[in-house]
Amino acid sequence: MAIQNRYEFLFYIQTVNANPNGDPDMGNLPRMDPQDNHGYITDGALKRRIRNYIQQAFAGQDGMNIFVRSQSNLNTAIARAKELAGVPVMSKEKADVNKGRAQACAMYYDVRAFGAVMSTGPNAGQVRGPVQLTFARSLDPIEALDISITRMATADNAGGAQTVADFEKWEGATAEDKLRTMGRKQFIPYGLYEARGFISANLAQDTGFDEADLKALFEAIMNMYEHDRSASKGMMSVVSPLVIFRHVGTDSDETQRARQARLGCAPAHRLFDLVSVRLKDSLEFARSWRDYDASIALDRRPAGVDIGFLTNPLGDIVWNTLPEDAELFH
Repeated sequence: MAIQNRYEFLFYIQTVNANPNGDPDMGNLPRMDPQDNHGYITDGALKRRIRNYIQQAFAGQDGMNIFVRSQSNLNTAIARAKELAGVPVMSKEKADVNKGRAQACAMYYDVRAFGAVMSTGPNAGQVRGPVQLTFARSLDPIEALDISITRMATADNAGGAQTVADFEKWEGATAEDKLRTMGRKQFIPYGLYEARGFISANLAQDTGFDEADLKALFEAIMNMYEHDRSASKGMMSVVSPLVIFRHVGTDSDETQRARQARLGCAPAHRLFDLVSVRLKDSLEFARSWRDYDASIALDRRPAGVDIGFLTNPLGDIVWNTLPEDAELFH
């Protein structure tokens, strides 16, 4: 059964000596708002890491395949879904398209969660996903650095060398300073980014996004940077609990309360406003999440909305009470 509650959630990503999301149109410099120099990480970058974690952690499990995989042709995945649905791969008949769409939702986690455009090539229609993420935005302005580095080796065609002996001969005849090269690294010394997400119970009915999928999503968010280490990413981590707003309804009538749980009991922006994270007054620059004061106004929780905290990716959500091990909220 698909989820029956609307959700919003937010979390904080710490970036230390890293390039959280380079812009290829700006020489791979970290992305930032040109007006106020606050950094941001695109929703696509966040979804990529969620997909990567699901692909690793749930490999081989039914329904947990990934549609948008690195270095793949999406049309191959669409064709596979239609073939498994038992319809002609290139058929554009409405019934065949719908069967391919339903099969794609059943077999691909990211289609059930984020949706997909599958009307290219072998047509399986389009899916609007129940899970959406905003751009993550830094709490303070970032300082984007572009520094030179020296690589103590080179990669040269060696005058058209064809054999190992040719390469070795060229290397032996080349001056030492010609066997080094220069490079560049783009990064920020520090940034704490806030990311927000939304989950629609109504859209989940269409894709089949269920409670197991929801649990997998939250696990992936908490763990996504733990399995995405690289030199360019420096030290990136989700350093806060995952703060979850679950709409449960208030009406005494069960049918009406279920409707409220699906549609929501408070606007998302008012729920996010319950959370406050700001740099300590005594500091000019941050270099750790410990340099921030964070609070959440549980006493202003709207009726019909539960506030949950997930501090352990494989643990249980603690509802309406701030756990003692909630990093950032210290």
